[in-house]
Amino acid sequence: MGRRFAAYHGSRFEQTYRCYPASYSNNPHLEDGDKVILPASALHRLTLLRIDYPMQFELRSTAAEPQRTSHCGVLEFVAAEGSVIMPCWMMQNMGLREGDAVRLRSAALPKGTYVKLQPHAAAFLNVSNPKAVLEKTLRTFSCLTTGDTIMVSYNSRNYYIDIVETKPAAAVSIVDTDCEVDFAPPLDYKEPEKPQQPAVVVVPASTKATADDGDVVKDEPEFKPFTGSGKRLDGKASKPQAAEGATSKVISGKEPQKAAVKQTEEPPKDETPKFQAFTGKGYSLKR
Repeated sequence: MGRRFAAYHGSRFEQTYRCYPASYSNNPHLEDGDKVILPASALHRLTLLRIDYPMQFELRSTAAEPQRTSHCGVLEFVAAEGSVIMPCWMMQNMGLREGDAVRLRSAALPKGTYVKLQPHAAAFLNVSNPKAVLEKTLRTFSCLTTGDTIMVSYNSRNYYIDIVETKPAAAVSIVDTDCEVDFAPPLDYKEPEKPQQPAVVVVPASTKATADDGDVVKDEPEFKPFTGSGKRLDGKASKPQAAEGATSKVISGKEPQKAAVKQTEEPPKDETPKFQAFTGKGYSLKR
């Protein structure tokens, strides 16, 4: 499957291997976590160097551009010499293809105190108790690196989650430690749109009322009975009528004042004798 590329360096384990996906292993749980499978020769060298548990490594791609750096643990030492078997999601995260070269170097990572995660899909937050699902998944991880994308499997579905931030360093160990976990909004999250408020039109008080079609409403003439000029039976002129539409003014809060009566001269009496019916000399029917 491959051959070793480099020798061991001093008191620190460092080796270049050819990477291969989890399908090259008989372990069905390799995809569930961040651990790799190394050859038996690596175990021998790690023992001589007295590398402390948990054994953790820095991964650096040499073929991909730009070069990516991540971290991992080790699951077992049964891989063919010169090769490392990795979870498929880890190879994808580092931009590696089958047979690409990857350098492993032993690392001593500080215990993590804070991790900020960002799911790719809001559907992950809708699963039953996402916190419990995440805690169960992270038990299979030994470390987390800022900028990585990990995979969480639940109910035959894979959810991808970005590691946005880790404290106290860019790469931390999460083995036997209490770590605060925070969530950023999912990548596909959209804020609900606010309903638009209808525009309010203020009509000035001086504006005349208009009809629905926009035409100005005209005042209809008020019905006034018995208008016009009158005539007397005796042929004399009738008294002049009040002007049409004339109204008396009332001042609010005051009694209406009586109109001053103007004394006018009486018109000269008509000397023409009035018509009198059945006048003249009478006659008796008797003789």
